Amino acid sequence: MSPSQPTGDTPQAAKDKATVLSVDAMGGDKGPATVVAGLWRFLSDTPDATAILHGRASELTPLIASHAHAGRVTIRDAEDIVSMSDKPSQVLRHGKATSMWSAIEAVRAGEASVCVSCGNTGALMAISMLRLRKADGVNRPAIACLWPSLNPQGFNIMLDAGADIRADEDDLLTYAMMGTSYARNGLGLARPRVGLMNVGTEEHKGRAELKVAHNLIARAAVIGEYDYVGFVEGNDLPSDRVDVIVTDGFTGNVALKTGEGTASLISTLMRRSLKQSVSAMIGAVFAKRALGKFSKQIDPRGVNGGVFLGLNKTVVKSHGSADEKGVAAALALAYRLGQTGFSEKLAARVATAAALAQDTSEDDATGEKQGQA
Repeated sequence: MSPSQPTGDTPQAAKDKATVLSVDAMGGDKGPATVVAGLWRFLSDTPDATAILHGRASELTPLIASHAHAGRVTIRDAEDIVSMSDKPSQVLRHGKATSMWSAIEAVRAGEASVCVSCGNTGALMAISMLRLRKADGVNRPAIACLWPSLNPQGFNIMLDAGADIRADEDDLLTYAMMGTSYARNGLGLARPRVGLMNVGTEEHKGRAELKVAHNLIARAAVIGEYDYVGFVEGNDLPSDRVDVIVTDGFTGNVALKTGEGTASLISTLMRRSLKQSVSAMIGAVFAKRALGKFSKQIDPRGVNGGVFLGLNKTVVKSHGSADEKGVAAALALAYRLGQTGFSEKLAARVATAAALAQDTSEDDATGEKQGQA
């Protein structure tokens, strides 16, 4: 199952305009052939999209030369590659000739709407922050991921998934606003439900900054056009109680990796169980359709693509180990966001959060002075 097409505030002009994606072909674990195969799959399903493909022209040219969609792809030669072991600081100093830097630069220059890379997450975030800059009012950008859920849209959004391990109350309010914008433009939800991750749903639980963030997010619900459900717990991540889950990057990344590991464990144990006896194998034949649907719902390749939120442009980070299907899913997500003018709408949401946080600080300061008087 894939996310539904955006509705509501998607401008028709943006829908009608061809969207150009900037694709880092060299960053994934499986090499450029897999990225190009995913690109062909995506372009076959999306006739009005085009792409700028960044990487070594000597390797990329043979991969696209005779393909039916070759005319919709432009190769941008970049000889160097950012490896998964490279430190972000090292890439910032010496990475200008890499395919990742080139892919970001095309978005910065306005040649493409969205950048997609399977490469080193830390390096991608570092280059993105340097070249695209943080949106006004954003202290810490966040990575938003799609989490399979019981909701009609099939997914919930969780952020931050690991861009920064810290987050104070103002950051969490900004995450709520950014997650709402993503839910509206990426999943087509007119009025998303937002929850704040905590160790319990009771208002007295949690760290001090969570309690302050709880009040800030609740107060912003009207102007943010979302419904705040309050504190949520880890078991709400796949539930139908909430659409957007807000948390810090440390908690979010641990939850994400735990969820991926659990999904892999379930799939492995199920395959083993179905091979343990003749009767189990016969039952699997009769249940093949239902098992296939279940496998598709928990398949991480179908929700591949974490979105960097809080930048002046949009960047989608695909899993480094993504196969052809996973790359195509990340490109499809990037395309949907590019079609909606997502980065501009996100900036407006962030400005609203910044104004509210400032108003709250001033109100608190006034209250303290009155109390002292």
